[in-house]
Amino acid sequence: MSFIPAFAGQPLDRADPIRTDPARLAEARMTGLLLQLDDLLPVLDAQDRLTWTPAAEIPADAELVFLGMLEGRAAFAEVPPQGDRGPAYAHRPAWGHVSRLSAPELAIYGEARTMLDWHARHRFCARCGERTRPAKGGWQRDCPACAAQHFPRVDPVAIMLVECEGQLLLGRQSRFPERSFSALAGFVEPGETVEEAVAREVFEEAGVRISGVRYIASQPWPFPSQLMMGCIGYASSLELTIDKTEIEDARWFTRADVAEALAMGAQSASFVPPPKQAIAHDMLRWWLEQG
Repeated sequence: MSFIPAFAGQPLDRADPIRTDPARLAEARMTGLLLQLDDLLPVLDAQDRLTWTPAAEIPADAELVFLGMLEGRAAFAEVPPQGDRGPAYAHRPAWGHVSRLSAPELAIYGEARTMLDWHARHRFCARCGERTRPAKGGWQRDCPACAAQHFPRVDPVAIMLVECEGQLLLGRQSRFPERSFSALAGFVEPGETVEEAVAREVFEEAGVRISGVRYIASQPWPFPSQLMMGCIGYASSLELTIDKTEIEDARWFTRADVAEALAMGAQSASFVPPPKQAIAHDMLRWWLEQG
């Protein structure tokens, strides 16, 4: 892998021994830092950095998540009243903030957003309906009624490049900005491998049979809680049968097309590439580097 995707490269020490020790957590809270958020959006200072305040200033009964240790101090974030209220693609307000953060701070924000959204949407037990309580520094929720334990979820998503005769298959959803194309993607379903999910999604969306699927890299994606697993597969035919209920369009692009799009962005290239924060952007650059 020749790249580190956005939201990766986490600078926080997750410090599991502190999570499991209530006394150490309480001590860490007294000297720790609290990440400032506006709902689930980061609050940035004049230098486009995350802002922090003393965690000791927040009420004792506030629900906090212990994010980890940051330069020797404990980092916390407060669970908001509500979680993510929109679909995964409806986060245009966040992009202005995300694009201004440095890579390490983007990773911190991604972890915090995922964890806080999970807590806000999982306050009640899925087994018995009783209200749950945070445990293990916020990396678990326990039910006092039935003793069920609930853990933050990560949804696996296969995102794939498809190559044939030196060309690359890219698709677009109707919600994409005009002329935007990206790698095909879909959730891994129960009972299938990542490789099987890649082959299934490509056939469902574009009618293309592929083989030789292999892994490239992964990316945590906090909208709301996904792990994007980048892969590449190879098709034996350029013929497409597009399922319009899955995607709006899919096309083959040459190496020159991809290079031009990445160099020119939204100007006069044949398509607009995915944003730099998306692993699909990194995968396109990786494909060009492979020759």
